[in-house]
Amino acid sequence: MELLVIIIFVIGYLGITLEHNIKLDKLIPALAMMAICWAIVALGIDSFSNWFDSANHALIDGFSLLPHQDKMHLAEETLLHHLGKTAEILVFLLGAMTIVEIIDYFKGFSTIKGYVKTNSKKKILWIFSILAFILSAIIDNLTATIVLISILQKIVKKRDERIWFAGLIIIAANAGGAFSPIGDVTTTMLWIGNKVSTGKLFLYLFIPSLLCMLVPSFIASFLKPFQGTIDTQDDLDDDSEKKGKHSATMLYLGLGAIVFVPIFKTVTHLPPYVGMMLSLAIVATFAEIFSRRKFSLTDFNAMEESTEHSYHSPVHSSLSKIEMPSILFFLGILMAVAALESLGILFGFADTLKESIPLLGTELQGTKVSDTVVMLLGVGSAVIDNVPLVAASLGMFTESLDNPLWHFIAFSAGTGGSMLIIGSAAGVVAMGMEKIDFFWYLKKISWLALLGFLVGSFSFMIMRSFI
Repeated sequence: MELLVIIIFVIGYLGITLEHNIKLDKLIPALAMMAICWAIVALGIDSFSNWFDSANHALIDGFSLLPHQDKMHLAEETLLHHLGKTAEILVFLLGAMTIVEIIDYFKGFSTIKGYVKTNSKKKILWIFSILAFILSAIIDNLTATIVLISILQKIVKKRDERIWFAGLIIIAANAGGAFSPIGDVTTTMLWIGNKVSTGKLFLYLFIPSLLCMLVPSFIASFLKPFQGTIDTQDDLDDDSEKKGKHSATMLYLGLGAIVFVPIFKTVTHLPPYVGMMLSLAIVATFAEIFSRRKFSLTDFNAMEESTEHSYHSPVHSSLSKIEMPSILFFLGILMAVAALESLGILFGFADTLKESIPLLGTELQGTKVSDTVVMLLGVGSAVIDNVPLVAASLGMFTESLDNPLWHFIAFSAGTGGSMLIIGSAAGVVAMGMEKIDFFWYLKKISWLALLGFLVGSFSFMIMRSFI
């Protein structure tokens, strides 16, 4: 039965990775394999010899000898445990996505366009690389990529020139998301799973992530596509696209509210989604206040209110734009991986990897961990989705909070996806926005991303011994 669960997972995984070939949204195979895997677990509970206790990170002794009812009760408790942990991540993401949409509702991100006052290609490259690195650490790499490419389209009019900038934005955004607990979904998973803390994550990964951005950007600045100037466009100084009255206020308020979440967690020791809900409540309150031109008792008399003066809630509007397919995909993939973990499959696979790939192994806090395995995870995240890879690593390894292994996994999974355009959410969205060809990116950008990944990885290995 364990083999059947693995087969279903592999088939679902293939469906996810071949999303563009089979023209089927990846949330469909993710949800299907989650439901089927857990159905097999429930129907064949008596045929399984192992059960992994997620709370204690150990296999349960004598599981096969337990009565059927006890096994089913244990399976239900485990399912509820994993659903709770997954819900923490999903509610956190929903809050963050809503805040970003509220900022966009007030055209807050148009404020950033005002910082670009040059037509030098090299300067524009550095401006956007640095902005991508910083913004992705605050609002996540996917959103940062969408925002910056949208701004880039108003500044660089020629698509052939623009896709080069987009390629470097992908690298910088993924690098910036790696050292922040709210910068990348996989890093958020490790943070919420109590594998990394905010302070140590910054301490271990800021310099490797910075180098991962700086090295490709520095090399690219000498390449022909980034020489000279762009054609002067009226849009550089055009204010025809008027910013909202409260655009700058909502931008700074929204970004500040998201940055507040790790502080809230540190002070209260509550799960991050609680702080995110508080931040959302504060931002939503100001959004509702700013969106009303005047307050009147007649606003509440819906029967007499004319349609042209009807009130539209910015919060409701923002919630309607949330990427629910992404949320459902995360639900499916995380719960499917939880099924493999519960059967002890990932636990056994981790032991096999540690024994069979000793290359570059190093003694860290008494545990032999292979840097090769983690770097392969980074390369693998460029080929297949990094969310299930990190979810699998959570079930494979039992190292304690802030063990360097978890920080290396955060870096590898976060930045390794830049090596292929389909390897990260930032790359996929850029591919869609600019119609970037897979093989063009492979030939022109991938080698820069690989250099950044390798420099960042080796700098982490060096720094690790001094921290």
